[in-house]
Amino acid sequence: MNRRVVITGMGWVTPLGEDLEGTWARLIAGEHAMGPVTRYEAGTFATNFAAEVKGFDLARTLPMAERHGTAGLSTRFALAAAWRAWGMAGLSGANVDAERVGMYLGAGEGSMDLDSYSASNLAGWDAGTRTLSDAAWAREGLKRLNIRTDMEQEPSAALAHLAAALPARGPSFNCMTACAASTQAIGEATEIIRRGDADVMIAGGAHSMIHPLGMTGFIRLTAMSTRREEPGRASRPFSKDRDGFVMGEGAGIVILEDEGHARARGAGVLAEVAGYGSSADAYRITDIHADGKGAVAAMAAACRQAGIDPREPDAEGRPRVHYISAHGTGTQENDRIETVAVKTLLGPLAGRVPFSSVKAQLGHLIQAAGAVELMTCVQAIRTGVIPATMNLNTPDPECDLDYVPNAARDLNGRGGVEVCLSNSFGFGGQNNTVCVRRYAG
Repeated sequence: MNRRVVITGMGWVTPLGEDLEGTWARLIAGEHAMGPVTRYEAGTFATNFAAEVKGFDLARTLPMAERHGTAGLSTRFALAAAWRAWGMAGLSGANVDAERVGMYLGAGEGSMDLDSYSASNLAGWDAGTRTLSDAAWAREGLKRLNIRTDMEQEPSAALAHLAAALPARGPSFNCMTACAASTQAIGEATEIIRRGDADVMIAGGAHSMIHPLGMTGFIRLTAMSTRREEPGRASRPFSKDRDGFVMGEGAGIVILEDEGHARARGAGVLAEVAGYGSSADAYRITDIHADGKGAVAAMAAACRQAGIDPREPDAEGRPRVHYISAHGTGTQENDRIETVAVKTLLGPLAGRVPFSSVKAQLGHLIQAAGAVELMTCVQAIRTGVIPATMNLNTPDPECDLDYVPNAARDLNGRGGVEVCLSNSFGFGGQNNTVCVRRYAG
């Protein structure tokens, strides 16, 4: 079977806001969410700022939120985003076959019980002999063990909470392919519907790594900006003076649906998922191939499945891809290589396709980034406006495409936005691209 798959609902929790239209308006206005870390004392960290979700309260969104009181922060983000998406799709109270509703998430590692872990390490450490006593470590660990808290650290925790909140008893998966995870989740969920194993899929991702362990890891990799004095201008994708990304957090969930199922219940359609591509670089654990071979393969596969020749203009001479949501992390390596990959894909049309990164405003949402950025593509199709790459004031000769610098662009007078690619590339050589287009019934 090869059924058409449409998006009927979207929900997100982002550092710029939680409601769909209000957050989109702030994004188009060029606002950012960067500021000093407030969740822990970060003053001694090389990067002491991030894009935090402020003032989040699950009870404002989800009825009976108290049932999820032990859920970790990223799981609560997922619950809020999924509930909004479910409602937008018109599925709240609808008569659906729960066994035909599945889930596919790119959710993070769950909540981190760092206090108990650190206390156990300290209890087991003998400073005199500089050795760790396993027995002392275990005694402290057992004293602090909370079964519910421990279970919330599992990658499957978000799936369990979503299944408890929504009628989803069909196929259930979670992937942890780093920064490509939620794009992969949406792509693979699309394939599940296409082959007839579900009628509806709740798909996307959620993550928060704004904690000492998460921030330390990326600092040691020199992947994050260290512009401590100007967090709002720290993330500079494609700029010559870029020095890394800013950590963000949040969730993005879309409701994917078989077209026939959506039409039968009179659902509104936001866009169609036209193609999906996935590849593995198998190059280095933290580096991507210098020629962007894996990225090219993922983008080309998504275009091929969508029936699009990215190098062939349409009958009016316009490129067939109208916007690319870049992975665009703001690291020296990613931005240069992603530029090479897009040039390889589009050939002589590359300079004519707008290509921007919203990470300069939202931060890098890690496993949630792809889903949120795919939603910006859907919003671009709906509104005809594409978001900017902010803080792009120092051109890099090696990054010479149209990155929509510093101001959103309205394409309504120039044919609008019909077809978008959303890119996500992760550590370990994971590359995923989803193609969405305006729905034509």
